[in-house]
Amino acid sequence: MNNPVIVGVIAAIVGLVAGYFVDRLSKGGAYKTRDEIIRQAERDAENIQKGQELKLKEEMLRRRETLESKMEETRGQQRERERELDKREVQLEEQQESFRKKEKMLQGTQQKLAERVKSMEAKDAELSRLLKEEQEMLYKTSELTREQATEQLLKRLDRELSDQTGAMIMKHEAEVKVECERKAREIIGMAVQRYASAHTSESTVSTVDIPSDEVKGRIIGREGRNIRAFEKATGVDVIVDDTPGVVIVSAFDSVRREIGKLSLAKLIQDGRIHPSRIEEIVAETTKEMEDHIRKLGMHACEEASVRGLHPKLMDLMGRLHFRVSYSQNVRQHSIEVAHLTGMMAEQLGLDGTLARRCGFLHDIGKAADHEMEGGHPAVGAELLKRYGEGPEVVHAAAGHHDDIRPEYIYTVLVAAADAVSAARPGARRETLEKYVRRLEELESLACGFPGVDHAFAVQAGREIRVIVDSSRVNDRQAARMSRDIAGAIEQTLTYPGEIRVTVLRETRNVEFAR
Repeated sequence: MNNPVIVGVIAAIVGLVAGYFVDRLSKGGAYKTRDEIIRQAERDAENIQKGQELKLKEEMLRRRETLESKMEETRGQQRERERELDKREVQLEEQQESFRKKEKMLQGTQQKLAERVKSMEAKDAELSRLLKEEQEMLYKTSELTREQATEQLLKRLDRELSDQTGAMIMKHEAEVKVECERKAREIIGMAVQRYASAHTSESTVSTVDIPSDEVKGRIIGREGRNIRAFEKATGVDVIVDDTPGVVIVSAFDSVRREIGKLSLAKLIQDGRIHPSRIEEIVAETTKEMEDHIRKLGMHACEEASVRGLHPKLMDLMGRLHFRVSYSQNVRQHSIEVAHLTGMMAEQLGLDGTLARRCGFLHDIGKAADHEMEGGHPAVGAELLKRYGEGPEVVHAAAGHHDDIRPEYIYTVLVAAADAVSAARPGARRETLEKYVRRLEELESLACGFPGVDHAFAVQAGREIRVIVDSSRVNDRQAARMSRDIAGAIEQTLTYPGEIRVTVLRETRNVEFAR
């Protein structure tokens, strides 16, 4: 406690006090003796020293408490680390015990395998010995040499393998036949379904607007004479139902349907609707349609830069204006294929004019496939052969769907251009039934999750909004459900772009004050 600093401070204080009083005494203002002044100064210095010592003790106690608290905290951390180390030691011991058990099992397995290998080697040696003895005995019994016996054995094996091969071929042929029949039934069923739903609903029906419902009665006529005469003259079906302001014209032949639609519009505009007038209007419209088809064919030839086409083929190209394939106009598609084929042929150093002709006429069979037997490639090839087209053009029409083996490079180019034109963005679109079915599949997939009350596909199928039961699904479960639904959509459905999944959860309490 005898700190030199403290002693120095005390001595300075004592000196100052003594100097002060000596000065007072020297000036005559002292009121105490020198000894009292000194004793008073010593007492003051002692009090100051005690105060400083108390402050030092308090500071030391405070630092000691701080150090003790830090040491206690450190001890706690050390104890926690010791407990963690003990736990890890226990885990390591358990793992070591597990490893020792597995090692024992592996050793046992290896021993068993070694014993089995030894047993198999012994059996193999015994079998080889017996086989050698059997062969020697066979040689002695049959009085044949080794080469002769080997030859006879190979012949017998050859016969057996031939029999087995034949049986396997027959088996596989039967399986292939069954699979082909199944696939054929599937294809036929799909074709019937498409023909009866999507194709019929979008490609075989036209509507004609009428000014009032009174005209419907005039179209039907007395006892249905007018409508029967119109259907007989045009070859279409006229459907007059309760739909206001509309009469439906239905026919599988698109040209006939267009003639019926135009004729009916003219009759409604003329106002004179009776059998004789119907025949006149239909004949007039038919003549106008033939001229229109011829002009459409000529314009198509000019756009595709195809010259010297037979008039009948030109008419057929004009008829393709009224034929669609997956909502793609076949006439415009033929023009696109002609240009694409010509450009590819010119890049390869081939005849661009001949290539355009092959591409322009590749789908000509679609204009008459309902009048002739066979698919449109075969029908088109037959028509082109009939009207004097070259072998390259005929073969391109027959083989652009890989129905036959390509013999000309132009056939391959036409097939490629056909695929490019069909795959062009916006060229083909799904039917309304497929679009609605995709939305229904999207909604049913979301409704399959537990806790979902309703699901609505909005924005043309770009977003699915899912409403959940708030009593069964909390906020965390709703967030997880949105991710699960998105993952299920990615794995299950086929769709363009992306689909936004929104899960809505609402808690609503309603009370009535009466």
